[in-house]
Order: sequence, then structure tokens, then C-alpha cells
Amino acid sequence: MILTVFRRALQPVLTLPRYAKRIIVLTVDTSLCILTVWLAFYLRLGEFVSFTGETHRAAGFLSAVGISVILAVPLFIVFGLYRAIFRYSGWSAMKAVSRALAVYGLLFASVITAIGISGVPRTIGLIQPLLLLFAVGGARGLARFWLEGAYRTHPQTATLPKALVYGAGSAGRQLVSALSNGHEMRVVGFLDDDDRLHRHSLNGRPVFSPDDLPGLIDTKGVTHVLLAIPSAGRRRRNEILRRIGQFPVAVRTLPALSDLADGRVTMSDLRDLDIDDLLGRDPVAPNHVLLAKNITGKVVLVTGAGGSIGSELCRRIIRLAPRKLLLLEISEYALYAIHSELEEGSPDLACGAGGENGIVPLLASVQDEERLSAIMRTWRPDTVYHAAAYKHVPLVEHNLTEGVKNNVLGTLTAAQAALKNGVSDFVLISTDKAVRPTNVMGASKRLAEMGLQALFAGKATGAKTRLSMVRFGNVLDSSGSVIPRFRKQIRDGGPVTLTHRQITRYFMTIPEAAQLVIQAGAMAKGGDVFVLDMGEPVKIADLAKRMIELSGLSVRDTGHPDGDIDIVITGLRPGEKLYEELLLGDNPQSTMHPKIQRAQDPFISWDRLEADLAALKTLLARNDVEAVRALLQKLVSGFEPVSEIADWIYTEQMQTGAKNKPT
Repeated sequence: MILTVFRRALQPVLTLPRYAKRIIVLTVDTSLCILTVWLAFYLRLGEFVSFTGETHRAAGFLSAVGISVILAVPLFIVFGLYRAIFRYSGWSAMKAVSRALAVYGLLFASVITAIGISGVPRTIGLIQPLLLLFAVGGARGLARFWLEGAYRTHPQTATLPKALVYGAGSAGRQLVSALSNGHEMRVVGFLDDDDRLHRHSLNGRPVFSPDDLPGLIDTKGVTHVLLAIPSAGRRRRNEILRRIGQFPVAVRTLPALSDLADGRVTMSDLRDLDIDDLLGRDPVAPNHVLLAKNITGKVVLVTGAGGSIGSELCRRIIRLAPRKLLLLEISEYALYAIHSELEEGSPDLACGAGGENGIVPLLASVQDEERLSAIMRTWRPDTVYHAAAYKHVPLVEHNLTEGVKNNVLGTLTAAQAALKNGVSDFVLISTDKAVRPTNVMGASKRLAEMGLQALFAGKATGAKTRLSMVRFGNVLDSSGSVIPRFRKQIRDGGPVTLTHRQITRYFMTIPEAAQLVIQAGAMAKGGDVFVLDMGEPVKIADLAKRMIELSGLSVRDTGHPDGDIDIVITGLRPGEKLYEELLLGDNPQSTMHPKIQRAQDPFISWDRLEADLAALKTLLARNDVEAVRALLQKLVSGFEPVSEIADWIYTEQMQTGAKNKPT
């Protein structure tokens, strides 16, 4: 009770300006110098010395006090004792005190003991520094104890969110130390699976069993759980998340151990829970021989370099020391963003060309044959990763002819330019939506695949260029993905919108997808369709529910009318289907990489396909939407549109009676 009152009385000290606090500390240290000299005289003489008077002993005492203050204060300033914040000071501050007092003791003893001062016993030079060390160190320890307690009872601190740190290892302890220095949240304890730690304290905070979480939410008002287990695999993290997810707490996490290479943990390292933590799938370690094969020491071109996959490919490629990296992008801003990012990191990266031309930003459309040919003639790339595509399903449905132009003609234009200019490897980034497509985006990507297969098997026979494609599903946090949209909707208080309760998708992280694309391309023989192992498909409704729950909120439905966030069904969008597939057939071949398979997909020979592609090009130039979709249905096996034509121009002309017809 008395301690609490005393701490509350100290709260006004926290609001004082910095210079006022330093004056207080300086005054305290000066007083301690006087006190310890007085005590040293008492210990040496067995009686207290009078502060006043004209006696020889009093004069000696005042001389000793003067020397002590004159030596101590400047030394304490030099050693930074007045720069420390007492309530955050720890072992490092105590070491600074010890170093300062060691130098002080040496100088004080030299004057008092070695040289000697009239009226001052020589042993005072040894006794007083020891007393001052304990006095100054003790004063700072008490200040931390009292002021930290006063800070915690400060009204502003009392309103901070209360958190438990899951993991009592070194990362957890460093995180608690970082949080104690900030104003974001207040840690009330640890959670740890090791029962040997339960009912013990770390850094003054108790360690609880995860089974105690429900009670701690009620008794301590816990609102956040901070995962500080960077070395745990994704499956283990997923088990912990399932355990925590049933309780009304928000979950935040530290990055993986590889991202904490500097060995320090700060509040800024905490991030919102990555949704890939919910997939429960550990990535396979990359094969570094495959990663380097088509990149190290070579000229590499990435089309669509500013997109989600394209930009991640660039980040991975630049770490593998290409001779030159060409960034090709139609969006000026996207090209500027990725080029600036790579340039900022280039001094620490091994980009062998050196100088400003090591990374070359190029504005171009993949449909511009002359521009692509000029680029490839100039730099003679060894490897091309073709990531340029329109991939947002509803947008392509609403802009049908532009989607087909970019995804089909743009891909074939880039591939033919690669063939003409002796590119060794051309890798198309494809999609699971190309398998038995129900939308124009998927059909256009499948037709692009077929074009590369046919080119290599027919026209490209004997050519140097190996044409291949890599097919995979959704990547987390890509542009247009549901994940950032859900995150924003939850942050805004809902509702979370779903197109259908049964809609299911495959997911993979962007870095994992980019690494696997590079490795798959390195295994290409020509005409290959590689399929990435995406793990088990995820129901989007379950994903939305878990994101809500792990944000510390609850789903509002008929069973829980008092929940926080509604999930609203809006209906399937044009071209959207419930389930995605990765294989057309059932006979995939394994490769040397456990997460990459080689599909055996049928295609049309180039002699037959070339005429149809010429017809498609004519129809696209005339913007004959009906005929374009009909030709896609003819060419792409399994393409069954699930909606009426949704192209904006076409539907507007239909409504106004000015139906678009070939001219």
C-alpha cells in the first residue's frame, strides 16, 4: 500500500522535461558524494565529523567533499550516466556506472591516499569510492524499480492493450524488453509449452501454461497473444494458432528466424499474422544448383517485372548474381517501384555487370513485336521469365479482347522474339485457371500454353530456345488477391465479402512460388508444362473466419448474433468457378524436385494452330467479342463459360441497340 502511494507520488516526475530530470539526478549524485565521504570518515574514525566549524578535521572533510564532487560529476557526464533513462536502464547502465566509478576511484585514491590531504586519513581514498559505487548503483536500481512501477500505474499505460508472449525463449525475452520501452502494449506474462517453466518468472513476468489462456483473458484482460517462436515450423505454428484461435484474442507474430539474422528483436519486427501461417505447410528447401543454373553470370529478362510474381522473381534473381537483369514493364509506376527497390539494394548484391547498367528498366508492351525484338537484339538475354499477363478474372471478362490480346498474342510475340534472338530458356508463368477453364482469363492462359507447346514441337524443332511453362494457383497477398481485401475489411469493421460459401482455392506464398518457378525452368527440356505442388486446397469461407478470429474478433451469424464481423455472400462473379484444378490429365511425371511435377497435356500442332491464331488476331483487331469467345471454346478443350459475355463495350452496345459487328 505504502509502495503504491509512493509510486503514484512519483508519477509527476515522468512528465518533467528532460533537462529537469538531469538536474535532479545531478543533485542526487552530488549529495551521494557528500554522504559517502561523511560515512567514510565515520567508518575510519568511529565518530561523525561536523559539517561546520574551524577544526582541522572539518577542513579536511570539506576538502575531501570538494575533490569528490569535482572528480565525480565530470566523469559521470563523460561516461554518459546522465543520458540513460532510469526506468529502462539495465545491465548496460550498471556497467557504465562501474566503469565510471573505477576511474573515479583511481583518481580519488591518487589524490587522497597517494598524495595526501591535510586532515584527511589516507584510507578515506579507498573507502569512499567503494561506498559511492554501491550508493550510485543502488540509487539507479531503486529509481528503475520505482519509476518503472510508477510508469506502469500511469493512467496512459493502464489503458494499453494487455498481451501475453507465446514463447519464453530468447526471442520472447528480447521482445518483452523491447515492448517495455514502448507505448504499444503491456506484457503481463509468458505462455510456454515447457511445464518446467510454469509458475516461474522471467524478466519479472510469470510464465503460464497455454491452457491458462481462458482464465488470463478474464482475470488480466488479455487482448493480444504475440508469437515469439521464430524457429518453429509452419505446422507447429498452425497447431498453436488452432489452439489460440478459439479465444477472443488478436494474434501477432515475429518473422521467421532467417529474418532475424541480426539477433535483435524490436517492436517493429512484430507484424500482423501472415496468412501463410494458416496453411500448415512447410516450404521445401530450394535446390541451389537449379536456382543458379539459368541465372548466375547470365543476362536475364523478366516481363511484367513490376507485378506480384514478376517483382518477386526479380528480387530472387538479383541475389543469384546475374550478369545483367532486364526489367520489362508496361506500367511506368510499377517499373519505377521495382527498379528503385533493386537499385537501393544493389551495392550489397552481386550483380556482375557493375555500374548503373547492371539493372536495366525498360518500358514496353509484350504485344509490341518491334520493341521486344530490339531489346533482345541489344542485350541477348539467356533466360526470359514471362510474367506479364492480365490475370484478374472479372476484369478480363469485362475487357475480353484486351485480355486475350495480352495473354495470348503477347505471350506468343515474346516467345517468337526469344526464338529469333537465340534465348536459351523462355519460361511462361501460367495458372491453375488454365485447366478446364470457365473464364476467358483461364482460357487465354491455356491457349498461351498450347502456343508454346506447339511452337517448340513444330516450328521450333532444332531451335536453341527451350520453351516451358509453370502452372500454379493463387499466391498470397498478390495484387487482386482476397487476402489483402479481407484484411482491410476486418480492419474497417466488416463485413467480409465472399462470392460463395463453397469456393475453394490453392494457395502458395509469393517467395515460394518464385523460387519454384526458377527451379522448374532450370529443369526444362522444351515444351514442358510444370505444375507446382500447392498442398491441400483451402475453403475461402474458412480462411475468412480464421482471419477474423485471429484478429481477436468473432463472426456474427445466426448462432452468434453478438459477434463482431459479418460474412456476406455476394454471388459468383463473371467467369468465377468454385474449384480450381492443376492437371488436365491424371499422369503427371515426377521431377528431381519434390514439389514440381511435369504434366502431360495435349495440344494442337503448330501447322493447325497457326491459322487459328491468325484468325484470332483478325477478330481481336475487329473487337468481335462473340467470335473471339467462340474461337477460344473451339481451341481450348474443356473451356465452358459459366456466364454470359460480360465485356463492357459489348454489353453497352447490346443495350443501346448498336451491337458490335465485324466491319
